[in-house]
Amino acid sequence: MTPAAIETVTITDIAHKGDGVAEFETEAGERRLFVGGALPGETVEVEITGEGVNERGRVVRIVHASHDRVEAPCPVFDRCGGCSLQHWDQKPYLAWKKHQVLAAFADRGIEAEVEETVATGPASRRRAVIAVQRKTGAPVAGFRERLSHTVVSAEDCLLVTPRIRASLPKLVKISHLLTFGPKGAIFTVLDTETGLDVSVSEATRAPERRQQALSMALELGFARFSIEREIVVEAHAPVLRFGGIAVMPAPGAFIQAVAAAEEAMAERVVAAVARALAERPKKAKGPARVADLFAGCGTFSLRLARLAQVHAVESDRLALDALAFAARHTQGLKPVTVEARDLYRRPLMGKELAGFDAVVIDPPRDGAAPQFKELAKSQIATIVAVSCNPGTLARDARYLLDAGWTMDVVTPIDQFLWSHHVEAVTVFVRN
Repeated sequence: MTPAAIETVTITDIAHKGDGVAEFETEAGERRLFVGGALPGETVEVEITGEGVNERGRVVRIVHASHDRVEAPCPVFDRCGGCSLQHWDQKPYLAWKKHQVLAAFADRGIEAEVEETVATGPASRRRAVIAVQRKTGAPVAGFRERLSHTVVSAEDCLLVTPRIRASLPKLVKISHLLTFGPKGAIFTVLDTETGLDVSVSEATRAPERRQQALSMALELGFARFSIEREIVVEAHAPVLRFGGIAVMPAPGAFIQAVAAAEEAMAERVVAAVARALAERPKKAKGPARVADLFAGCGTFSLRLARLAQVHAVESDRLALDALAFAARHTQGLKPVTVEARDLYRRPLMGKELAGFDAVVIDPPRDGAAPQFKELAKSQIATIVAVSCNPGTLARDARYLLDAGWTMDVVTPIDQFLWSHHVEAVTVFVRN
């Protein structure tokens, strides 16, 4: 086997996925190398592995450390793929996240005004996707290693809530009743008011083990236990609150991972819609109406229903059922209607958008180009966009700006602490 090359390089930047970037000259020309765990301004010795687009550097020795380097508190930081920037001091780390938003818009020719990043703290991740894997020895519950399908233990994880961290041995225990492949079973664990809601995917349970699984889930104290979204047992209905409104989410449903981050987003969404409704023409016919697109279980819809009638659109019918149930059982809300619809294949068109005073849109990472193209042609007064991917947000914003809309300040929110991910919220107003 050819030994890996060792090079001494200087890190000039942090790439958008959290790796250090080194650019240096070789006999073959200029090279650009991604180096995990390195910081701007550092000189490091790296072991180079892979070729072409798969070429990467692994830090062997730090020759000159950055003043912004801190000791990563997690004992498996060097292996776990959950955090890539735990070794960076908070101030430059948060500034980098702001820069990622600025750069994403700049790539689309948009000069955005971006606020400082809203920070979140450790031990706050109330929703975690945890793999349980059997390879050799006892099963391991945790997160994937970097660039690998191998699972590294999360028993000391600093991100998740204490109750989720304490549940890891329980996930291992109940995994013995399941059948799954070498990549492992996937446990989506949600920390709710009434206990842990545990939903398993990429695993099966033999029919004769149903009673065992039911009994063990009760013994382990889970509020609810589901396999592939089929409820095995529900000792207590899992409850979250969106702006004080009780919601019982569907098994495995998408929920904002950190309550404080959700609150920061919701505060900005509700304030923007409230402004739009305050500016509604006095002669406008009928009650105020808001559309919430990619509404999920009602993160924004239920809060907005205190201000106006809400039409919530979402492809996940179980999530909509949870939203509708919460709306029906909460006093003081204006009417909420729901629609199960794939907004990628069937975006709301001009006539359907005509009756709304404002639209809130919070799509998955891929953004929502088909829907934004229709929004750009609409007469909606205000659009509030929430995104977990600044790149697709900037792409979709371009459709609105090219159609004459004005974009307000963008707020980055650090929901996924110590990772390269960043949320963003902004508002568009028709001129």
